Amino acid sequence: MNVPFRVNCSIERTLDIVGEKWTFLVLREAFSGVRRFADMQANTGAPRQVLSARLARLVDEGLLRKEPYREPGQRQRDEYRLTDKGRDLYPLLVALMHWGDKYLADDEGPPVLLTHRGCGAPIEQHFRCADGHGVSGPREVTPVPGSGAELRSALGG
Repeated sequence: MNVPFRVNCSIERTLDIVGEKWTFLVLREAFSGVRRFADMQANTGAPRQVLSARLARLVDEGLLRKEPYREPGQRQRDEYRLTDKGRDLYPLLVALMHWGDKYLADDEGPPVLLTHRGCGAPIEQHFRCADGHGVSGPREVTPVPGSGAELRSALGG
């Protein structure tokens, strides 16, 4: 049986960068406006070495950038700010949060609600095709090979 699989899967490549708990918690903090190491460590509970490694990887991958700052009488340190590439992950984090709110929240409800700054209404995520049609789920989607598709046989073909 010849079963094709994807050798250049965008999901796999993305997970290689962000597919770890501490990375998502660092991104959560960055999206909440937290920029400094000590604040991220306090808010996430990440061990110092783990947080340092995650921040370095996110900087190396271009999701965060370092910006030096100096408090009076202190040595220079770095703040971590989201880049455009990092900000593009926001819908992913919101989707994870909404899934957790739906399936894992305590009986009291979700711990955080995201609202539109302009009107105060809760934000929602929706899929839409390029022609503007609403897409309610995976049964309304057809995967087709993209320009970068590379298919290889699972049996070495």
